[in-house]
Amino acid sequence: MNPQHFSQLAETLIPSEIVKLGAAIKEKIKAGEHIYNYTIGDFDSSLFPIPDYLMKEIINAYKEGYTNYPSAEGELDLRVALAGFLEKKEGLSYSPSEILIACGGRPLIYSIFRSIVDKGDKVIYPVPSWNNNHYTHFTEGVHVQIKTSPENNFLPTASQIAPYLKDATLLALCSPLNPTGTSFSKKELEAICDLVIAENESRADGAKKLYLLYDQIYWTLTFGEAQHYNPVSLRPKMKHYTVFVDGISKAFAATGVRVGWSMGPQELISKMKGINSHIGSWAPMAEQKATARFLSNEKEVDDYLKFFKSEVEYRLTHLYKGFDQLKNEGLPVNAIEPKAAIYLSVQIDLKGKKTKSGKQLSSQEEVTDYILSEAKLALVPFGSFGYDKESNWYRLSVGCCKKEDIENVINNLRNALQLLS
Repeated sequence: MNPQHFSQLAETLIPSEIVKLGAAIKEKIKAGEHIYNYTIGDFDSSLFPIPDYLMKEIINAYKEGYTNYPSAEGELDLRVALAGFLEKKEGLSYSPSEILIACGGRPLIYSIFRSIVDKGDKVIYPVPSWNNNHYTHFTEGVHVQIKTSPENNFLPTASQIAPYLKDATLLALCSPLNPTGTSFSKKELEAICDLVIAENESRADGAKKLYLLYDQIYWTLTFGEAQHYNPVSLRPKMKHYTVFVDGISKAFAATGVRVGWSMGPQELISKMKGINSHIGSWAPMAEQKATARFLSNEKEVDDYLKFFKSEVEYRLTHLYKGFDQLKNEGLPVNAIEPKAAIYLSVQIDLKGKKTKSGKQLSSQEEVTDYILSEAKLALVPFGSFGYDKESNWYRLSVGCCKKEDIENVINNLRNALQLLS
C-alpha cells in the first residue's frame, strides 16, 4: 500500500476531467491541427469583449488609486449599486448587508458549502451539474445525486427531489444550467420551492434549516420565449432559505474581471464573509468600483446585453439547426433546442460503430477522441459533470465560436459520421 503523504482531501480529490481533455486539445493544436474548441465555459475576448464602459471605469479606478484591500463584505458603493440593479432587473429586494462580494462565483459557492454543510450532512444536487460533486467532497457531505434526463431538459423535477429532503442540509440548483443551457419552468421551480418551505416549516425550533443554493450566474442570457425565474420572486418565504450565486462573469463576458456576489439571509451572509476573509477571496477594489459605476448606468448595461445576447443566440441557434439537419439526414446525433446560457446540449451516439480502419468505438471516451481527431471538434462529455461516464450527451460552448466557422463545424462532423459503419 502506498503511504499517504498528504491530507485525505488532497489524496481523494478527483482531478478536473475538463482539464484533462484540455491537455489533449492543446497537444493537437501544438502539432498544427486546427481544432474547433467548444469545451471552454469562457469567452474569446476578440469576439465577446467586456463592455467598453466597464473597461474604462476599471482603468479609471486604478488611476484613482483604488489598489488597497477592499472591505471584507465588498465595497459599500458596489453593494448599494447591486441592491438597485437587482430591484430593477429582477424585482429582488436585498439590503447591502444581505449582499456579499467575492472574486467570482467559486469562492462564494465554497463559502456557502462551508457555512452550511457539516461532515455527514446530506447535500442534494442534480447531475449533470457543475462542480457540486467536488464541493460536497470538500465538506465531507453525503452526496444525494438526482439523475436527470433529456425528457426534462436535464433539470431535476420536484417529484425527483421530494423523497430526499428530510434531514437534508443543502439543495444546490443552477438555472440556467451549466452544462445544458436549459432553465427551470415557472411551474417546476414553484413546486420545488413549495417543498423546501414545507420541509423547513416541519422542522423543530433550533434544528438546521434546509437551504437552497441557487446559482443564477447565467440569468441574463435567456433566448426566445424562455424566461428566467428565481425562488424568492416566486415564493417570498424562500428569502429565509435561499442564497444566490451571481456575478458579472457570464452576464457581461467578464470572466477574468472576477466580481461575483451572493444575496441571502443576513446571518448566513455574515458567516460566509468570515470564511471568505480567511481565504482572502475578495474581488479587487478597482474592479469593484468600476462594476458599481457600470451597474448604475442602465443604458450601458442594456445596450451591452442587447449586443451580447444577439451574438450568443445566433451561434446557439445556428449550431442547433446544423445538428438538427444532421439528424434529419439520418445521422446518429441530436440536440436540445437552446433556451439560455452559452451552451448547447448535443447527443452523439457512435458507440459500437467502426472506423474506416476497422477499429470499433467501444466506449464513450473513444467516441470523444474520434470526434476530436476526425471532426476536429472538441466537446465536453456530460460524464465530466457527474453524469454517467458512458452517456452520449455533450456540452457545446459557443464562447469561442466564430460565426463563420459554424458551417465548417457541421460539415466536418457530417464527414466524420459518414466514415463510420
